[in-house]
Amino acid sequence: MAAYQPGNIRLPERKDRVNERIRSREIRVIGSEGNQLGIMQPHEAMALARAEGLDLVEVSPNAMPPVCRIMDYGRYLYDQRKKEHAARRKQKQFVVKEVKFRPRTDEHDYAFKRNNIERFLREGDKVKATVVFRGRENVHVENGRRVLDRLREELNDVATVETEPRKEGSLMHMIMAPKKGIAPPAPPAADAGRPRA
Repeated sequence: MAAYQPGNIRLPERKDRVNERIRSREIRVIGSEGNQLGIMQPHEAMALARAEGLDLVEVSPNAMPPVCRIMDYGRYLYDQRKKEHAARRKQKQFVVKEVKFRPRTDEHDYAFKRNNIERFLREGDKVKATVVFRGRENVHVENGRRVLDRLREELNDVATVETEPRKEGSLMHMIMAPKKGIAPPAPPAADAGRPRA
C-alpha cells in the first residue's frame, strides 16, 4: 500500500478561466472596485491586474465580448465555497419513513401506527404508508385502499398526499408529505413517567 503523501488529494477542477487561460481577442473588464474599465485585449487587462497584485478572472464567458473581473481569485474561491456550504446547510433533508399495514389491521394497531405517522409528519419527515398483501388478500385490493383512504382523511390537516395509492406486486403504497406551517409535536410532560404519591 502506498504511503500517504501530502498533495495527493485532488479537489474537483473548476472551469474558471484565470489570467493566461483567457483566450478571447477582446474582453470587457470590470475593475477590483466594480467599476467598468471598458473593452480591451487580455494582455492589457492582465497588466492592470498584476499592477494591483490581483488576478484576471472570466466571470461571464458567454457574453459578447466575455466579461472578466480583476479580483483575488483565492478569495473568490473561498467565498464561493462558503456560499455553497451555507446553501447546503439551509436545505431540508427529507427522510422518508415507512409504516406498514395489513389489509385487516386491527383498530389498536391502526391507531398506534397513525399516531406515529402524524408524529413523523410533524417532525418534517415524509411518510410512505404501505399495505402488505399476502396470499388471498391480493384478490381484495379494495381493503388495502380503504386503509390508505382512511389515513388520508384522518391526517388531512397535517399531510398532503404526494403519491396517490398504487399497487406494485403484493404491496400498495402512498407517500405523504408534511403540510407547511404545521406545529411540531409537543414534548412529553416532565412528570409523565413518575408514579403518583
